[in-house]
Amino acid sequence: MKRTIGKIIIIVCTSLIGLPSFAQNVKSTSDTTTIECDEFIEVINSTLHDYYLQFSSTKKQKDSIKAAFGYDEKFVPQFSDSEYCNRLTVLDAQSPFEFVCNPTTLSVIKFFNQSRRGFVSVVLGRSKLYFPMFEEKLAKHDMPLELKYLAVIESGLRPQVKSKAGALGLWQFMYRTGKMYGMDESTYIDERMDPKMATEAACLYLKKLYELYGDWSMALAAYNAGPGNVNKAIKRSGGEMTYWGVRPYLPKETQGYVPNFIAMAYMMTYSAEHNISEREPKFHDFQIDTVCIKRGIHMETIDSLIGWKVEDIQALNPIYKTTYIPYSEKHACINIPSTFINKWIEIEDSIFKIDSLIYQKVIEEKILEAEASQPTYITHVVTVGQTLGHIAGKYKTTVQKIMEWNKLRSTNIAIGQRLIIYTSAPPVKKPAQTTPTPVTPKVTETPTNEIAVQDSISNTPENNVVENQDTVSTESKTHKVVAGDTLWGIANKNGLTVDELLQLNPGMDRNGLKTGQIIRVK
Repeated sequence: MKRTIGKIIIIVCTSLIGLPSFAQNVKSTSDTTTIECDEFIEVINSTLHDYYLQFSSTKKQKDSIKAAFGYDEKFVPQFSDSEYCNRLTVLDAQSPFEFVCNPTTLSVIKFFNQSRRGFVSVVLGRSKLYFPMFEEKLAKHDMPLELKYLAVIESGLRPQVKSKAGALGLWQFMYRTGKMYGMDESTYIDERMDPKMATEAACLYLKKLYELYGDWSMALAAYNAGPGNVNKAIKRSGGEMTYWGVRPYLPKETQGYVPNFIAMAYMMTYSAEHNISEREPKFHDFQIDTVCIKRGIHMETIDSLIGWKVEDIQALNPIYKTTYIPYSEKHACINIPSTFINKWIEIEDSIFKIDSLIYQKVIEEKILEAEASQPTYITHVVTVGQTLGHIAGKYKTTVQKIMEWNKLRSTNIAIGQRLIIYTSAPPVKKPAQTTPTPVTPKVTETPTNEIAVQDSISNTPENNVVENQDTVSTESKTHKVVAGDTLWGIANKNGLTVDELLQLNPGMDRNGLKTGQIIRVK
């Protein structure tokens, strides 16, 4: 797909000589003013990058700690329980959380140190992009900054991760909870994957849970298991109101939730002491800027024109479910590495014009293809005196084809009966099946009592039947609808598809059946 877009862009660009904004990107060697300006801006950006990196990174401090310990690269240090407890005591004194040192928390910390060192390394790197924003939001709500470690436990700092239960985003919101906190979903966007929106919602939710229980560990338990399960645990424990008091009565996952939180806070704080280096992050928070879009645009176009890779666009803008960025007033701006800002500004207008030209052409081609492959037909209503022979002659087709298209078993037709007459690309006749093949319906059938429909087939009086001289007598078969019947069930039982059943019963609504209704099945 990317190569195809690239080829189309080359072709389109040759036809855009008249576009002023695109012409600006083609510089003459004599345009010294522009070159000097670009060089000056590049120097500023590079200087600021190095300056921010120096002050935002804790690598030097951690390297000095490792040097003091004299660790080899792959050495896994072990500490006594008292050393672990001393460090937890320091964390406890600096936080409103209870960083308890007990056999449970010690065993989890030792497990992380021995078996989850790679995970700790990775999330240390990812934290460079998300922790500054987390801390800003938490400070705004006057909440403990240690809550930032909760997102590590929830998602591993991956905004696009989805649990088996359907929870999504950095803070793992379920759909209904997300809606409750203003996070909507559409075909192209799921706001649970928006880091800022999800963090704001998590702050509000955790704040409310803390107001309910007056204890941050209990608030964490309620965040994981839900207040209902925490309330049950309080009752079963005889009225205990602390996490460790109700822990034996909580769901199994929640029994490990707070110990995991404590262990992760400890490991990320004392990673250097444990000889764990942070994985070099792809992006730091200070490297990200924003640009606002004028209309919808495809990530492939951005990639081809300024070299900002699709996977990196998705990483910095995880809210988008596909590679298409729709325009909306609510999400009019996107995150972009500051290194691409100059390129974007230089050809901004052309980016949108080229994208429109490319994808308008693609859309038009797809529409034409769909129209060409879609059979067209008309519906003929039988009137007095007409036979299949008359109808076939009128539409320049044959009696046999009309019978095939309408699944007729005989040439008997009734006044008012609707017949499908294909005028182009008629469907190929399916071979008859001796054994019905079960088909799983894609959409649940509408309940039979939800929509009332008129009977489309009834006992037709003899004087309404028009017979062709070449009629082959074949009895029709009907079915009386009972409670619980569905179109798919009736069709499957009689060796038909739903479409074939509807063709046997012209005018019947596919959205509902009426108890007692008589429908034709042969």
